[in-house]
Amino acid sequence: QVQLVESGGGLVQAGGSLRLSCVVSGLTFSTYAMGWFRQAPGNEREFVAAISWSGGATYYAGSVKGRSTISRDNAKNTVYLQMNSLKPEDTAVYYCAARYGSSTDFRQRNFDYWGQGTQVTVSS
Repeated sequence: QVQLVESGGGLVQAGGSLRLSCVVSGLTFSTYAMGWFRQAPGNEREFVAAISWSGGATYYAGSVKGRSTISRDNAKNTVYLQMNSLKPEDTAVYYCAARYGSSTDFRQRNFDYWGQGTQVTVSS
């Protein structure tokens, strides 16, 4: 059974930082690209960042580029999202997702497995 379990969300003031983690089990982690997505109330879920299976390539949405860093530890089956200089508009439920293979197509429909999400709330 594949499981993706996010953690690290919480309430933070604007300008603060959070580090999200996603621990993956039930699949060969090193063969999956990983992504982070988010969904704010009333909005559709959107892409935040992704990382290739090896960790050698990373991709970011314009809204978080320069403020966030995605990384992975294949020995720990874990992907991280470090978010700095947080803004109220970053408030959302953050989901991690796994996609098999080396494609750089990170549209949501291409991801195979999803976590349950972790809430991030940024106060002004």
